[in-house]
Amino acid sequence: MQGARAVADPVRREILELLHAAPLPAGRIAEHFSISRPAVSKHLRVLAECGVIEVMVVGRQRIYALRREPLAELAGYLERLLAPALPDRLDALATEVARTRRERRATTPDVKEKTA
Repeated sequence: MQGARAVADPVRREILELLHAAPLPAGRIAEHFSISRPAVSKHLRVLAECGVIEVMVVGRQRIYALRREPLAELAGYLERLLAPALPDRLDALATEVARTRRERRATTPDVKEKTA
C-alpha cells in the first residue's frame, strides 16, 4: 500500500495538500518550505514512486498534479480500521443469548408444573 508511504512524512502530506488545490510547478512547491530544493525534489520523487502524483513536463518546467486513486485504497483501509467492530460482536452475543435460553429451557421445569 504505497499511499501509506506517501503520507508518512509531514512534508509529503503538505505537498499533497498543496497539489489538492491545483497542479503546481516544482519551484512553486519548493517556495512553501524552508528545506532545500533538493530535499523537496526527493519528496516529490517519493510521491511519484508511490503513484500519488503525476509529473507533466511543459517546456523546462515539471508540473506536479495529485492522483487521488492510490489514496482511495489507503482511505478504504483506514475506514475499515476506524469502523466499530460491533456488528460481529453483537452477532456473537445474540448467538450466546439464544444458546443460554435453550439451555435454561431444557434444564428448568415448566412454570405450570411448579404450581400444580
